[in-house]
Amino acid sequence: MDICFPTTIVWRHRKENLKKCTLSGLENQKDFLFFSYPKERLPCLKNYLLLDLGGSVLSRKDRGKGVLLIDATWRYAQVMAQRVPLVERRTLPHGFKTGYPRKQTGCIDSERGLASIEALYIAFLCLGWDFKTLLKDYYWRDSFLETNTSQIRSAQIGSNSLF
Repeated sequence: MDICFPTTIVWRHRKENLKKCTLSGLENQKDFLFFSYPKERLPCLKNYLLLDLGGSVLSRKDRGKGVLLIDATWRYAQVMAQRVPLVERRTLPHGFKTGYPRKQTGCIDSERGLASIEALYIAFLCLGWDFKTLLKDYYWRDSFLETNTSQIRSAQIGSNSLF
């Protein structure tokens, strides 16, 4: 049985390098809306959560709310997040590691820095949404999944217990 979930909003900085963007391919999917910062205004974010390094941990209790993801370098993302003041923040469970081979610059907690697609994957997993096809075009998928096998298993077990 498919579970309906709110449209995911991605607020992408206009300087984001689309050749390196891990979210490429999601732009035309019906469950995603992309907006360009600073050119486009975000829609009403009532009943949305911002994925952020602050706030309480995202869980199944949040499943009726939509996800807002900022897609930018850490430096730009911090500025953009300040422009979303009235939206609840949620963080992802600790312990996940990126599969993307990059240097973390500007991240306030480099151990928790993930590629955007990895963060969405974990968020969908925590919410109990359909996450299985999110990584299908992600080049570093195998590295990410292998590195995080136990965390993914724990998140699945933990989220199943909330039903």
